[in-house]
Order: sequence, then C-alpha cells, then structure tokens
Amino acid sequence: MMKRREKGTIDPYSREKLEMKNMMISMLPLECISQIISLTSPCDACRSSLVSSVFKEAADSDFVWESFLPSDIKQIISRSILPSPSSLNSISKKDLYYHLRIQHLHILLDGNMIFALEEKSGKKCYMIGARGLSIAGEEDKLGYWQWATVPASRFSEVAELKNKLGLDIKAHIKTTMLSPGTTYAAYFVYQLLGCRFGFAQRPVEFRVTWEQSRVEAPYHDVVLDPCTVSPGAQYREDGWMEVEMGEFFVKGGDNATVECSVREVDGTKSGLLVEGVEFRPKLDV
Repeated sequence: MMKRREKGTIDPYSREKLEMKNMMISMLPLECISQIISLTSPCDACRSSLVSSVFKEAADSDFVWESFLPSDIKQIISRSILPSPSSLNSISKKDLYYHLRIQHLHILLDGNMIFALEEKSGKKCYMIGARGLSIAGEEDKLGYWQWATVPASRFSEVAELKNKLGLDIKAHIKTTMLSPGTTYAAYFVYQLLGCRFGFAQRPVEFRVTWEQSRVEAPYHDVVLDPCTVSPGAQYREDGWMEVEMGEFFVKGGDNATVECSVREVDGTKSGLLVEGVEFRPKLDV
C-alpha cells in the first residue's frame, strides 16, 4: 500500500530533478548567473542567494543590485545634505538599496524633500516637506500659520495651522523625477493637535491633476479627524496620519508636472500640523 505524501513535501524524484537543475545552472559562468538574476526582482535575488554559494555570490553582486537601483541614483545622492554624501557611493549596491528602503532610511534633499526606495520594487518615492509646499496665508503676518519643530518629523520644520477660514495647499512634482511605467499615489501627511477645531464637522477636499491641464479633475471629500464615525485617514508607522489624495500614471519619457491640492473654503479650522505630501508607487494587492 502506497504511503500518502504529506501536503507541502517534495517527492524524492522531484527533489532530485530540482537539485540537478540547480547544479547545472551553477556550472554557468558567474557573470551569466548575475545577468539572469538581474532580470528578476530584489525579492527573487534574495531567494536566489539561498540556493548555493555560487548563487549567493552572484545574487549579492553589485551588478545585480545596481540594476534594481534608479539609473540616476548617484545624482540623487549628490543632492543630499548628508555630512558626507560620497560615503553612500562607497558601500555595496545591495547595502545601498537596503539603506534607502522607505521603512529604513531616507535621504534629505535640499532640506525640503525626502527620497527613498519602495522596498519590494526599488521604485522612487519622494516626500515634499511643508516648506516646499504652496500654502495660502503662510506668508501673512496675521498668524494663520506658524512654523514648528516637531521631534517626530523627518524635516526641521512643519506647518502649524493656528486659526484660519478655509485651506488652500498645493504640492507640485515633475514626472521626470519618478519611475517610468508606474502608477503613483499622492498622500497628505499630517497630525491633528488635541486642541483642534473644524476637522470633524467638515470634510476637506483633495485632488490630483496635471498642471495646466484642460480637463478639470474632480475633488473628493475626506474627513481628517480620526475620531469621526467614518474617517478617511490612516495611521502610519512613523506616528503621523495620511490621506490618499489621488493617483496618476507616469509614462516613460514624460515631462509633465503633477499638481496635488488640498482645499476647504467654508469653515474656520485650527490645530493642524502639516508634514508634507508623499509620492509612492501603488502596489498590487
């Protein structure tokens, strides 16, 4: 009587075929194995390194991980305000990739923008800090907005709404800065203070559109206060909250500008901290 094989196990014949296939591939020149792995993904490269010592050497090579990094990564690093930006160019490409993951480390560019890599795909992510946004009333001397230092922020300053009728905030980013062939989403990153007012009563309007487009994109409403019955915000791992403002697709060779808008025209509001607007690739679920 034949024994039933346990679910998830590999029969000896199939295991032998798999080991033979891996052994045959391992006989290829190291450059060929690296070339093959570079056509996969960062996750596949990590899995490949577990096959054998030859695969590990190929999968960890600079050739493989340079293919997962943006082609202009050196120019991006040169814009950073690190004490020694060149130090990032001296480490291995794999270490550089993992240092720049969005959940690990980031590069602060020009003081008003953060650059990171999406962990699984290696595609570009940017966050424009509050100082890089267009905030109506920010320059007025009436005290509608103030600049505050918040330890939890990655930027030196965030914008604090003290008391104002309505909101009008805009962020702009050029598509040449982003990864081509990618659907991106823009996220409004903020916090609400305990003494806030006006965010539970009225929703805020968001829109993502092409600058100078002849087609008027619609706004959509979101309630920012998390204490409401159906809030539209999500908590982030860094302690801030975010709302998806909208999405857009970046074609290869595009040279356009995306405009992201936040507005509310009727109610008086206060107690809002704005860290910035973040642009991340939309992931397939």
